[in-house]
Amino acid sequence: MLSALKKLKQSLTKTRDTIFGQIGSLLKGRKLDDDLIDEIEEILLKADVGISATEKIIDNLRKKASENKISDADGVINILRDEISKILSAKRREIFAENSPTPLVWLIAGVNGTGKTTTVGKLAHYFKKQNKKVMIAACDTFRAAAVEQLAIWAERSGVDFVKAQTGADPASIAYDAAVAAKSRGIDILLIDTAGRLHTKTNLMKELEKIRRVTEKVIPAEQIFSRLVIDGTTGQNAISQVKIFIEAIGCDSLIITKLDGTAKGGVMIAIAEELSVPVDFIGLGESIEDLEPFDANNYAEALFNA
Repeated sequence: MLSALKKLKQSLTKTRDTIFGQIGSLLKGRKLDDDLIDEIEEILLKADVGISATEKIIDNLRKKASENKISDADGVINILRDEISKILSAKRREIFAENSPTPLVWLIAGVNGTGKTTTVGKLAHYFKKQNKKVMIAACDTFRAAAVEQLAIWAERSGVDFVKAQTGADPASIAYDAAVAAKSRGIDILLIDTAGRLHTKTNLMKELEKIRRVTEKVIPAEQIFSRLVIDGTTGQNAISQVKIFIEAIGCDSLIITKLDGTAKGGVMIAIAEELSVPVDFIGLGESIEDLEPFDANNYAEALFNA
């Protein structure tokens, strides 16, 4: 079985080779000077790292290189890797802190096509392997295929499953699931919601309602909004996160499809501009291809094959 770091390096091949790998090539045979720093800055911006994060990385590169008299390639890469790791190490709350009340509720949201429903299935599998009692609530009542897909995931993972007829009120399903989760001693309730364009006000209000009725059963401090972001989205992901924050909040992100994109740098931009941490990353299509996010490993994988 591949180690987590080796698997991550393989999955980030496109991001590393097409963008961050350019920095390594740029540094070969050159000493760090203003022209080289400008070229590194341009590469970071093209990698969807964002203006704010790029400025911070470049400013600290200049400062640390000067203070420590670093001008060689390895030294520069080490600084860049450490700076990216720091930005991505936004404080995350321990999922199951000691003596924390249960059930925890994860309200899973995202725009259409992010792989949200599949991610819910993978999360159920992950938490079941952690010996947690898991329940899935299928609140995407507009797509019968989504409910069927979740039913298969739930059966494969051996977790509880709550659904209703197509077209039923998603908030009522969430409410019923919360009641059931509380009575059955569930550790974590995963609520799958319909994919929605972040620009559609009525759909965003539906999300607000789902959260509001769930809070009638389970305390607000046990309910967390997890936003699923397609890793191929690039800078558009920032506007998505902003809108969802306004509607239901955003406690953390789950980034999917990182194995098929050269735009993995957007995670750095989101962490810097919005202070939203990443909990999990999707690295493939199998049930095992969802992993807890490790900032140090991610930064390492961006620069080293």
